[in-house]
Amino acid sequence: MSHMDIAHPYFGAFIFFVLTFVAFIGTTIIARHISRKMARLDNDKLKMSIYECGPEVTKQPNQISSHFYLFALLFILFDVEIIFMFPWAINFKILGWFGFAEMLIFIFLLTVGFIYAWKKGAFEWHSIK
Repeated sequence: MSHMDIAHPYFGAFIFFVLTFVAFIGTTIIARHISRKMARLDNDKLKMSIYECGPEVTKQPNQISSHFYLFALLFILFDVEIIFMFPWAINFKILGWFGFAEMLIFIFLLTVGFIYAWKKGAFEWHSIK
């Protein structure tokens, strides 16, 4: 087959994809040039000043306590584990005593994890200094 097969079923989709890509790039370039021509390039003092009330902002190091991360991680952990109980509650009669025993083991492990986090002090909020 030495010639191009124009009757291929995806040829029209390919041409449409190429034209869409060219139109996207062209529109982006044209919009960029028009916006640069129309934009005012003067940077006066009023434009560059702060517009919110209060004193001028001084640069301070951003210090976020790792306690926020630990608290969020524990919330997600226990929240997702609680979600696992909903399918069990819906199929409670179908699962029978075996499903009940499995859920008791699951709740026991969840309780052990909760007590471990509590003993390690993960739920106590430390003062930020």
